[in-house]
Amino acid sequence: MTITNSPVSASSITRASSARPLTMAILAMGGEGGGVLADWVVAVAEANGYFAQNTSVAGVAQRTGATVYYVEMLPKTSESPEQREPILSTMPTPGEVDIVVASELMESGRAIQRGFCTPDRTTLIASTNRVYSMPERTAMGDGRIDSQGLIDAGKNSSKRFIRADFNKLAIDNRSVISASLFGAIAAAQVIPFSREQCEDIIRGGGKGIEASLAAFDAGFNAALASERPVVDLTIGSRPPEVEDSGPAAEVLSMAINNPSALVGPKLTQCAERIHSEFPEQARYMLVEGIKRCAEYQDVKYAEQYLDRVARIVQVDSTPDNKLTLEAARYTALWMTYEDTIRVAFHKTRKVRFDRVKEESRASDSEMVQVREFLHPQIEEITDTLPTPIGRWLLNSKPFQWIVFKITNKGIKIQTSSVWGFTVLYLLAKLRPLRRRSLRFGIEQNRIDNWISTLVSLAPGNGELAYQVCLCQQLIKGYGDTHANGLRNFTEIIDYIPTAEKSPDPANKIKVLRGAALSDETGTALKVALGQAL
Repeated sequence: MTITNSPVSASSITRASSARPLTMAILAMGGEGGGVLADWVVAVAEANGYFAQNTSVAGVAQRTGATVYYVEMLPKTSESPEQREPILSTMPTPGEVDIVVASELMESGRAIQRGFCTPDRTTLIASTNRVYSMPERTAMGDGRIDSQGLIDAGKNSSKRFIRADFNKLAIDNRSVISASLFGAIAAAQVIPFSREQCEDIIRGGGKGIEASLAAFDAGFNAALASERPVVDLTIGSRPPEVEDSGPAAEVLSMAINNPSALVGPKLTQCAERIHSEFPEQARYMLVEGIKRCAEYQDVKYAEQYLDRVARIVQVDSTPDNKLTLEAARYTALWMTYEDTIRVAFHKTRKVRFDRVKEESRASDSEMVQVREFLHPQIEEITDTLPTPIGRWLLNSKPFQWIVFKITNKGIKIQTSSVWGFTVLYLLAKLRPLRRRSLRFGIEQNRIDNWISTLVSLAPGNGELAYQVCLCQQLIKGYGDTHANGLRNFTEIIDYIPTAEKSPDPANKIKVLRGAALSDETGTALKVALGQAL
């Protein structure tokens, strides 16, 4: 959590408010209690001698639609009931907003984009958690917006920037983010009301009072925490000025110096091999890779994973071993491709049922039902079968017709029932048979061919091998998404001999990969290939 600049006293707020209303814009998504937060602010203002008004404008810009709640507060000049009520604005005006509250980091960026935040006036209070938008989720590659960039924008565009993961604080206290944000508002002293006055408003509510007060307290304390940017680590950034301390740094240090401490006894030999045979820069990724591969299949599969990456280490001459690092990342991802066995495994894990129960806040005496909505295609069925049977059924018209009749409208399975759980549990238990499946053989050949390509390119042009390695991110998902990505990947791999004849082959592959990531249909890649030729 970080606070920049010094707090504003309640008395100075009151003096400023006498000339103009105190204005607040709250940006929140559905289910986050943005309306409740705005009502609390209005209630505490009205209970303490202020005129206050709350309006809202629903938005459908992303996800479930972010709503802007706008509050204006103006102190009463007398106790007389005859005092005329002022006309307050119903919409925030760019450059005239004193307080901006965002329930998610991207929403703070949207507030900045709309001009709500100004360096000479605005206190920005934002939660650093991310709820990824649809363009971020559906991007062919990593479509996530850089969180550190949003934080930097918040610093530059506001007078004060208070930030922490207020969503996690609320969840930890079995409440919603509105309560922890209300605590942050009170702690920041941006409204002329005390903590006790704010808490009294919560106590006047109908239900969930204790949980709301606990979340309020957590948000209040987070907003008063030191200025050391600990939260920046939790959102995927590691600023160079931050000391190497805390849980994240400890795990990283263990991965470099003692990988065996991060794995169970079955993977100890793999971890020791990582420490002795692989460069420091790739060890953390390799530890995660062997755990992922062993969970996906078995220890032998984890050993095969290390064998593949070891081939890259022998020829890697790139700065900081970046080729080995990315090969470790993308080899693990490719080797643990999504299939019906893996999906069934994750849907029947105890930790998933525990998480669903916790998120639904069900008590021990309440029953929780979990229903899965599945829409399997014929490839997903035949890929799981032994290779000869799967290949035969994939080309069988009668079998295709049967699968379509059963699955074209989707399938519902209640995982929490005996029948539904048993079906998925038995499917997950087919893991030992995966090595004989149709798709397993196909994917292993593709992976080995890709690794061989990297090994052949690296000695002569490490940067070209690095760019080809990154092309694996084109292969993702299932169904049409997987087919389109694989087609784009294959076209780029086939272009490598032509690219090698150019003055800068690595940049050629980089441009083609960018085109493929920008368009799932492959149109942009075809245009880029045409221009390259």
